[in-house]
Amino acid sequence: MTEPNKTAGKGRPTPTRKEREAAQRRPLVGDKSPEAKKAAKAKLAEERRKAREGMSNGDERYLTARDRGPQRRMARDIVDSQFTIGEMILPSLMVVILISAVDDFLVQLITLIVMWVLFLAVGINAYFIGRGASRRIGEKYGVENLERGIRWYAAMRSIQMRPMRLPKAQVKRGTKI
Repeated sequence: MTEPNKTAGKGRPTPTRKEREAAQRRPLVGDKSPEAKKAAKAKLAEERRKAREGMSNGDERYLTARDRGPQRRMARDIVDSQFTIGEMILPSLMVVILISAVDDFLVQLITLIVMWVLFLAVGINAYFIGRGASRRIGEKYGVENLERGIRWYAAMRSIQMRPMRLPKAQVKRGTKI
């Protein structure tokens, strides 16, 4: 007659605490050999390169929290599909620096006035771009689902020069969004 409650063993003895601790033991600092350091550095550089490429290409996995999501992507596309006055800030500042070397009061005064008008135009343009992006995103996703800060996001992107924007522009100018 066999006993119904008898179970088969696991087939090996239970490891002692000393054996388990020895199996778990790893160095605190890691491998300090020059080859290991070089390999770790190369691996880190490769990861950074992939992240930079992914960020440039607009890959959602590599974007910062600020840039993630379909609404932010649409806002980027809306801004990138049009020319904005904000793109002219940096080149115009270079011109102002060059003109400020001229020792004529009238030329400097006119340059100063033109710069202030440009700053005002950039602010107005950024306001309207943010408002337009917010309206178009609201039409697509619903006004009640509109993310906070989408106007500001679009306005700030419009002020950056197109080649310096990150993530890089995914649409050409003049594209209908």
